[in-house]
Amino acid sequence: MPKYLIDVNLPSRFALWASDEYQHVINISDTLKDSEIWEIAKKENQTIVTKDADFSELVLLNDPPPRVIHIKFGNMKINDFHQLLNKIWPEVCDLSNNYKLVRVYKDKLEGID
Repeated sequence: MPKYLIDVNLPSRFALWASDEYQHVINISDTLKDSEIWEIAKKENQTIVTKDADFSELVLLNDPPPRVIHIKFGNMKINDFHQLLNKIWPEVCDLSNNYKLVRVYKDKLEGID
């Protein structure tokens, strides 16, 4: 069963997220509302990986599951995005095991419980 649910606002063709641990919302339906994505992740005990601030706000008002990894890089070239995320992803996942929200910035990681 996938541990992470990758939101539609993130690249679906990314080697880092190509294993069985990852499920892409786009492969379920590209028309799901945030509330539907939330319910799927909650039911499946998944962590939502997103650039959407709405999920950060939701997780702060609720107890896991789901957990949320909020990527806050801003605009950047896709190659730079892939390089940076590949470099820090193991640390992001470790933080996600201990915090209900992990905010991922270009220069820092922030775990919030």
